[in-house]
Amino acid sequence: MRVLLSGYYGFGNIGDEALLRVIVGRIRSRMPGVEIEALSANPEATGAQYGIAATQRRDAGAVRAAIDRCDCLVSGGGGLLQNATSTRSLLYYAGLLRAAHRRKKKTMIFAQSIGPLDGLGRLLVRSLCAGVDRASVRDARSVRLLKSILPGTRVELGADPVFLLDLAADERDVRDEGLDPVAAPYVVVSVRKHQALRAGIPAIARAVDRLAREHGLRGVFLPIGGAEDADVATRVIRACESAPMLLPERSIERSAAIVASARVAIGMRLHALIFAARFAVPFLAIPYDPKVAALCEDLAYPLAPLWVPGGEVPENAAIDGAVERLMSEHAALREHLQGSVAALRCAAERNFEILQDLLDG
Repeated sequence: MRVLLSGYYGFGNIGDEALLRVIVGRIRSRMPGVEIEALSANPEATGAQYGIAATQRRDAGAVRAAIDRCDCLVSGGGGLLQNATSTRSLLYYAGLLRAAHRRKKKTMIFAQSIGPLDGLGRLLVRSLCAGVDRASVRDARSVRLLKSILPGTRVELGADPVFLLDLAADERDVRDEGLDPVAAPYVVVSVRKHQALRAGIPAIARAVDRLAREHGLRGVFLPIGGAEDADVATRVIRACESAPMLLPERSIERSAAIVASARVAIGMRLHALIFAARFAVPFLAIPYDPKVAALCEDLAYPLAPLWVPGGEVPENAAIDGAVERLMSEHAALREHLQGSVAALRCAAERNFEILQDLLDG
């Protein structure tokens, strides 16, 4: 059997690369006879890093050949079936499922968040994804949405595969990054580009400054999404009165370790928050997208978001109150995350059980 993985791979986004790492590793451990190929923006790097076949996702002829070679097209993980980014992106990912279905290949929507979708987006998913064999999604909101669009498809709740990411003891040592979690604890911050971010920069900066001034936590900005995230982080750092540091881009393991060793986190990027939850690091979320809000819902996370982009920017007193609650309830929040993540790790394994069942069928 040969599976073809379709996702946002090869672009240097740490969250998506962490997804690919876990997916490849779990398929190999659970289904050792399965061959793996991935569509990638950088097939040479993807092939070398994960030891799999990789095909240039922009080469239509090569993509068609990859679909012809495979027995099953696996679409995901990630937030692929949405048109908030662009309708062109949705057409690409849904079109691959349609092409595989027409070639009588098995197809699976795998560990995805579904949406946001406008009326056109729903119509495209309904028409292009009709006939998909199985679907697993990573939050309860996506279950409801996808079932309403594809009532004939078996849709099951899983969880993001990155909840299955493990780090060895030596991988969690971040002293070579100039960080000392014991002697100099820090707050790790993940921001990204958003049309409403300008209004919220003072709120994020105030939270970072209060953690520095009142709790002795240095701000450490981690660009999960690469250079674009670093540019946004620089704008927030310039608004801070404290002296946060901006880290360069790091590998999956380094990025996860930096988050795992933080005292607390502030995050926009979904996988920065998944790293935090996975390693029981209390956080304040900035849900720029429904998938981030859905994560907090599935975690039953007790703290309200620091700020919701596009909504009203909180008053200074509200920001200070959120920070103080984050710190005063730190132990309880860690315990809550440990319990919630245990269940989500089991749910994340369900994605692979469904895939294995599909391949064996």
